[in-house]
Amino acid sequence: MLIAFGVVLFVLIKFAMPTILNSVEKRADWIDESLQAAREARDELANVKKAGEEMMAATREQQAAMIRETEKLREKLVRQAREDARQESEKIITAAREQISVEKEEALRQIRDEVAELSLELSGKILREKLSTGQEQTRLIDRLLDEIDLSKS
Repeated sequence: MLIAFGVVLFVLIKFAMPTILNSVEKRADWIDESLQAAREARDELANVKKAGEEMMAATREQQAAMIRETEKLREKLVRQAREDARQESEKIITAAREQISVEKEEALRQIRDEVAELSLELSGKILREKLSTGQEQTRLIDRLLDEIDLSKS
């Protein structure tokens, strides 16, 4: 039996052992390659994560810049709208004042015309009443001529 064991051992060592060792080496190489691939994948994932964080930071910065720019634009538009409204209100007020002035002048002119007309009518009635006789008319004419002579001298 010892001889049979020795023969089996020799056949195993001579033929089976190289195949088994070769399979173990291939398996070890495959495990090493898998570990290396896992390390590379982990490094790649870290790089991707870092790049993603950098992109997020850049995006946040751009967003903040856009918000600031939008706020500036909004403030500018509000200021411009207020200025336009102020100018428009000044134009309206100026036009209203001019219209009021024109209407006031027209009213004053009408009042003057009416006062002058009433004065003429009143003067005419007073003169007609006072100068109803010839003697009164002669006295008025003499007095007016005397006043004209005094003013010329």
